[in-house]
Formats: sequence, structure tokens, C-alpha cells
Amino acid sequence: MALKIRMSRGGSKKRPFYRIVISDSRSPRDGRFIDRVGSYNPMLPKDAERVKLDLEKIAEWYAKGARPTDRVARFMHEAAPDTYAWKHGDNPNKGKPGQKAQERLAEKAEKEAELKAAEEEAKAAAAAPAEEAPAEEAPAEETAAEVAPAEEAAAEAAPAEDAPAEAAEDDKKEG
Repeated sequence: MALKIRMSRGGSKKRPFYRIVISDSRSPRDGRFIDRVGSYNPMLPKDAERVKLDLEKIAEWYAKGARPTDRVARFMHEAAPDTYAWKHGDNPNKGKPGQKAQERLAEKAEKEAELKAAEEEAKAAAAAPAEEAPAEEAPAEETAAEVAPAEEAAAEAAPAEDAPAEAAEDDKKEG
């Protein structure tokens, strides 16, 4: 027979009260138990005695092979840390996010990777022209002299384009 040190729920709806009991692992949670070794009242404030344990009885049953559940092991460790060891995280799969949450995290990581790649490309593009800019300044000055006559030609062409527009306006006024 496998013995468990576990909590058995009592109390009314939305007002829980737990007895810490020694029971057969095959018996139901609130069913038959062998011995009562403590209580837990979560309705009390944390400074009050929420957890009451009979450590002598627990030690006797522990020696006989009774093993505590995770929550009861935590209570026992808080009451007597030198005697009872409890380590956090005995069930590593319980804390993992669900499948949809993992998919969302993967999508978010991909977007962040794309943004970082885009930022690195922008930085590389900004750094590359900065290095080449002094080499391009000399040709830019030469092209400025060539661009000036082209601008003058564009300025001469602009008044010619304005003339038909002025003539059309004069026709509208007369009519």
C-alpha cells in the first residue's frame, strides 16, 4: 500500500479548509484517510497560523514510507527546513506555455529578427556612403558646373510654357 501525506478539502463553497492527512494513494481526495496530521486554512492572513502540522506524527509516517504531495512537502519544508527538503520546480512541463502561446512567441521572434536585420542593413547603408562620400565630392562639384547651363535652359523654357497659359486667360476675360 502506497501512503500519501496530502490535503483533504473541507469547508463550504468558496470558503476552503484543508486537513492534512495520511491516506492510501488509491483513495479519493476527500475520502477515507488513516490519520490526521495537520490543517491548512487559506482564509486566514499570512501572519496568522494558516498551517498547523504535527511534525512528530509526520516523522513517524514518513519513516513508514508515506510521501508528501508537492504542496504538503512545501509546508513541511517551511515548518522544518533542516528535516524535510523541498526543491522548487519538480514538474518542469507544468510551467511551459501552451501551443498557441509558443506559436505567438515564435512569430514575435521572427518579426524581431526581421527588424534587426533591417536595422543592420540601414546602418550598413548609412555607413557605406559616409565612407564613400569624400571620394564623390570632387565629381559632384564638376557636375554642378555642368548642371548650371541645364538649369538656365529650363528657366528659359519655363516662360515659354507660361505664355500660352496667359493667352488662354486673356481669352476667357474677353468672352
